[in-house]
Amino acid sequence: MEIRDRLAAACWLAATVLFLTANVVVGLAWGRGRFSWAEHNVSDLGNVSCGMWDPDRPRQVCSPWHPAMNASFVAVGVLLALGALVAHRTLRPGRAVHVIVASTVAAGVGYVLAGAYPADVDENGHVLGAALVFVLGNGAVLVAALAGRSSLLRGLRGASAFLGLLGLVATALFLCRVDVGIGVGGMERVALFPLFGWVTLVGLRLLRHRRARSLS
Repeated sequence: MEIRDRLAAACWLAATVLFLTANVVVGLAWGRGRFSWAEHNVSDLGNVSCGMWDPDRPRQVCSPWHPAMNASFVAVGVLLALGALVAHRTLRPGRAVHVIVASTVAAGVGYVLAGAYPADVDENGHVLGAALVFVLGNGAVLVAALAGRSSLLRGLRGASAFLGLLGLVATALFLCRVDVGIGVGGMERVALFPLFGWVTLVGLRLLRHRRARSLS
């Protein structure tokens, strides 16, 4: 079980670090003008061609390092899903935990689809992946607030409720193109980051949980 805890924590912490690092590094390699977290979507970093993109919200897109971004999407998805599957037993299976694990795995699959199908290559496949990430990823976090049978998650109920609601509300605002002053791209990131914040918290808690058991 200690190995499982360590592996699950490593997967989730690595997913967070990789996602944030890829966003920054690939954005710095932007080909035309400057990449903006407020104006551009995360998916723009994975587009394979340069030019104007999205007739509903036209913007210049050119990401020379798109292979690295798409590879990171796939790797992040695998890490999220693997972490959830490995952590399942430690989280003390119950109805809520089953939903959390299944939804987190589905969000991981969403990231894999987003990386395998860049938006300007297969928009339908990309949108399907994004839907899994936005809805089921944030849904998993919100359900974690209800996981009363899990001693490990019980202490994170407030944070889970806050992050899950934040992600779902931001998703709704992003889809409606309401940016409240931070840009549509900024709102997208508010919708995406709660899942990574939550897996980071749970990953650190898994490591503390492992240490506490080794000292007892």
